[in-house]
Amino acid sequence: MPDKGRGPVPLPIDEYLKGLHARFVDLRTGDVASYIPELAKANPDWFGICIATTDGRVYEVGDTRQPFTIQSISKPFVYGLAIEDQGREAVLAKIGVEPTGDAFNSISLEPGTGRPLNPMINAGAIAAASLVAGHSVEDRFYRVLSTFSLYAGRPLSVDRAVYESERDTGHRNRAIAHMLRNFDIITEQPDGPLDIYFQQCSISVDCHALSMMAATLANGGVNPLTGERAVRGECVEAMLSVMTTCGMYDYAGSWVYWVGMPAKSGVGGGILAVLPGQLGIAVFSPPLDEHGNSVRGVAVCKELSRELNLHFVGTPRASRSTMRSHYDVAAVRSKRVRTAPEREVLEETGNRARIYELQGDLTFAGVDAVVWQIVAKSAEFDCAILDLKRVTGIGEAASRTLLELVVGLSQHGKRLLLVHGPGHSRFLRFLAECLTGERHEWLLAFPDMDRALEWCEERLLAEHGAAARTPSSLPLSEHQLCQGLEPEAVSYLNRLLERRTFGTGELIVRKGDAADRFYLLTSGKVSVTIDLLIGQRQRVSTLSAGMTFGELSIVGNTERSADVRADEPTECYALSMEAFRALSKTRPDIKLVLLENLLRNASQTATRLTREIAALAQ
Repeated sequence: MPDKGRGPVPLPIDEYLKGLHARFVDLRTGDVASYIPELAKANPDWFGICIATTDGRVYEVGDTRQPFTIQSISKPFVYGLAIEDQGREAVLAKIGVEPTGDAFNSISLEPGTGRPLNPMINAGAIAAASLVAGHSVEDRFYRVLSTFSLYAGRPLSVDRAVYESERDTGHRNRAIAHMLRNFDIITEQPDGPLDIYFQQCSISVDCHALSMMAATLANGGVNPLTGERAVRGECVEAMLSVMTTCGMYDYAGSWVYWVGMPAKSGVGGGILAVLPGQLGIAVFSPPLDEHGNSVRGVAVCKELSRELNLHFVGTPRASRSTMRSHYDVAAVRSKRVRTAPEREVLEETGNRARIYELQGDLTFAGVDAVVWQIVAKSAEFDCAILDLKRVTGIGEAASRTLLELVVGLSQHGKRLLLVHGPGHSRFLRFLAECLTGERHEWLLAFPDMDRALEWCEERLLAEHGAAARTPSSLPLSEHQLCQGLEPEAVSYLNRLLERRTFGTGELIVRKGDAADRFYLLTSGKVSVTIDLLIGQRQRVSTLSAGMTFGELSIVGNTERSADVRADEPTECYALSMEAFRALSKTRPDIKLVLLENLLRNASQTATRLTREIAALAQ
């Protein structure tokens, strides 16, 4: 079905970020940093939000490409480089890991040793800069800049005006550096490490680059887009640990309580946050609060954590990949046995109906990956099925994201079907409460995959005209089993058949009864079912006019293995096994044609099942 000129299906996360940005764009408290003259030139209205996932998707809204300087957000990255160069024990001997509860420029040194309490305060960051390996100050800073570029996935550069402003006004940092030299924490003249520090803080980034740096940390040190490693995986643990306890200075405790992600802020207006294994967040807005953190940045991160359930303590289990498998109706069909014209249409159009099997707990990052894949392919399908049978939990953020997917697809003439389990009643209730009025018909929920597949098949057949070519009844001469028989042979066979009619729901074949005849269906529909141990009835197949059932009695079954009921008023012909066997002597030509047609049907069934097994095994 065409999209009716409505453009591409929107991604729910894009729409969510637009709404989040709109909520806080008018939050105008806080002041732009002014102690460094160049920073005071920032526009307080700049505001961008960016989320990057560990599999390379980036969502952004607002001023995400506006350059600004990284400032103190540089600290954990240089700390990681120091650990990589010197080893963890050597760095710990120079820089502690205890939170101070003090401001970023506090002079927090360990009594007696002069060791900075952690690498996130200026004293610790200057000490970390001194530990970067290299033959000269220029060489060492080049390694810093190159490493930052690996994190960002693109070349970065220094804002020279900010660097010179920092260098010319950085008297307090000079005092800190000389104190560190006094305690032999820095073992060289302070000017070198200070210059590295001033330059690292002056590296120009934007919200997009910062989110990729965060996503690289979330991805164990490997950039999700370029695949290049920026830092060894064992260093990431140390970096994220100090970011958790010390990254937000004297707001660190409140940050962990309300947001619950390793993070780092900078007086340039940026905040970087990391949810390990899932995503990185960057927010940019220059006005700062009394702690030196972006006012809008803190507010946005609180909402993201709460609404998307990103707090590292509350994040659901994510031990397995959310996407289990995916395929289409051309590969896997419902239990509704189709006529030749229907099979032809479904062979040609089956890729217009997609199936996505999910598993485990649906976290925001997990369901986002699924939604992104569905939306990316939405121009290629008319309907999609989400199989939730193996899903063990659906969080609030995932529920809202799936709701927006239902709405977005439906508004573009497409449908999303949900196959649910008994534990999903709360999720279905949430959807029903949100999809009211005319939108109620958008909620298509099925207790099993079979019925959902049949719904998609019927839609495809209706849209491509196959339904009109599929008769609801047909004469015996046009039955599949009679293909190849001359009119005289059909008349002979007709004399052996018993015409039977059944009402809706009437039992035609009962499991356990003697298998003494088989049936040629000429009008209506029947379903073959078995009873499960859990008390439910499972459909094996649904047959329509022109098809045969009960034919397994030919191979000597002594009793029926399933029930057969009429789904609607039905007419069929019964051929007893006694009459069928007698054809070997009276009309072997007729029996040979019947056997050939039965074998053809069995071969088609075997081919379909083999293809389905191959698709499901991927």
